[in-house]
Amino acid sequence: MNTIYLRRTYMHDLPAIKQTIEDGRQALKAAGSPQWQDGHPTVGTIINDITHHQSWALIINDQLVGVATLQPGPEEDYHNLAGGAWYNDNDHYLTIHRVAINHQCRGQHLSSFLFSNLLTIGQEKGYTDFRIDTHSKNKVMQELIKKFGFRYRGTVEVADRLDPHRLAFELNLSTNGLPVEYHVDNNFMKPLVDKEK
Repeated sequence: MNTIYLRRTYMHDLPAIKQTIEDGRQALKAAGSPQWQDGHPTVGTIINDITHHQSWALIINDQLVGVATLQPGPEEDYHNLAGGAWYNDNDHYLTIHRVAINHQCRGQHLSSFLFSNLLTIGQEKGYTDFRIDTHSKNKVMQELIKKFGFRYRGTVEVADRLDPHRLAFELNLSTNGLPVEYHVDNNFMKPLVDKEK
């Protein structure tokens, strides 16, 4: 049976993270997206995520197969939102960045498991508002974030030498006084896990 979980990353994870990010870069290139093709995210950015305890690893059977950053706002790039408005611009929020899955593990709905856990972690930290941006040609990411209820809010510009324009999305969760486990379903991988029994 597969053991699947999310944990913080450490410096010894750097080679695996770099490879996973590179896999994501190649997937974006194959899809015709200029996102990440200017060299971002850099090794320095990845190290900064690790040292600030903002980087999370998706682990299957002790192997790092996915990565994402959960970064507290405010996000400087999000101050100038064009073509719309943030639904909640008063409360603190978390931004999801640098999401990548190892190319050998694609098609297994691991991105859904990763997002589910990221949102759970955020809620456990007291956040109910989340933001993310992606390129208009990154259809896979757009489908994923819409699946989780993120709403399109407008466009932002990021530090990308090839194409800085990004679609910006926001998720606003209501706790209604219920515990975290009632709001985020972490069982996306259960069918896959059950197959391995």
